Amino acid sequence: MMKSPPKDELMTNKQPNNIFQNITLEMILNYLLENYTWNELGSRINIKCFNENPSIKSSLKFLRTTPWARKKVEDLYASHKQKKQGRYAGKNTDAFICSKL
Repeated sequence: MMKSPPKDELMTNKQPNNIFQNITLEMILNYLLENYTWNELGSRINIKCFNENPSIKSSLKFLRTTPWARKKVEDLYASHKQKKQGRYAGKNTDAFICSKL
C-alpha cells in the first residue's frame, strides 16, 4: 500500500511557477484594465464584450462560458506580467524604488 506524502510536503509542492495560482478571472480582468483601456483590450482581443458597452460583469459572464476567449485573456495577462517582470530582472529594485522617492 502506497503512503501519501506528509501534509507539509503537499503544501510545498504547489505549482510555484503557475502565475494563475490563487488568481481569479475577475482579478485578471481588473489587472488588464489597470494597464489597458477597454478600447485597447478590444483591439487586442476582438470580442464583443470588450467592444460594445463593455463592463466587468458582462465580460466575466462571457469569458466564463467561452474557453477560447478566456484563453486569449489569460495569455495577454501572462504576457504582460512576464514583460513587466523582465523589465526589472537583474536590477536592484530597492535602489530603483528609493531613487524615485
